[in-house]
Amino acid sequence: MNFLAHIYLSGENDMLKIGNFMADSIHGRKPESFPDEICKGIMLHRAIDTFTDAHPVFRQSTRRLHPFYHHYSGVIVDIFYDHFLARDWDEYHSLPLATYARQFYSLLEDNMHLLTEKTKNMIPYMVKHDWLGSYATLEGIGRTLAQMDRRTKNKSGMAQAINQLTAFTTEFEAEFRAFFPEVQEHVKQKISELQGSFN
Repeated sequence: MNFLAHIYLSGENDMLKIGNFMADSIHGRKPESFPDEICKGIMLHRAIDTFTDAHPVFRQSTRRLHPFYHHYSGVIVDIFYDHFLARDWDEYHSLPLATYARQFYSLLEDNMHLLTEKTKNMIPYMVKHDWLGSYATLEGIGRTLAQMDRRTKNKSGMAQAINQLTAFTTEFEAEFRAFFPEVQEHVKQKISELQGSFN
């Protein structure tokens, strides 16, 4: 799952959203060094990643890409799945995606003191280019994939993955729709466990 799905799966708990969003930027730092709700978000992010990577439907999606992108296939499918969530956002949330994204950007800007340096440095680009909203269009997904490709010094070839998304939209969408209710249920259980473990 990519940024949008991780944020969405955090529900309406703002600190859980922040922890879940910035979890990938936390290396060598124990989650316990953050406030409890952010710590829960970090742990939730890791639980989502573990569940996703092992899920047979997600792995089916990655197998379709593996001949082209090898170990980057999972990263690409994360982005594809965010596309379907964003494209059909009104099926999942009562707020328009544009409003939801703006509120999340404001949440980050209002809580800069809680963020890692890597996350702080990323926010201006995220807001300027409206990363969350851009996932809804193929053009936006293409830009995201190209950006990810540049981060690998163009070794991954991810910029070309938009071709597989357009060629196999039906298959990837069906897999997303099979997978997403299961990760939602897993997250509900995990949040309940985390709440209990901090009481």
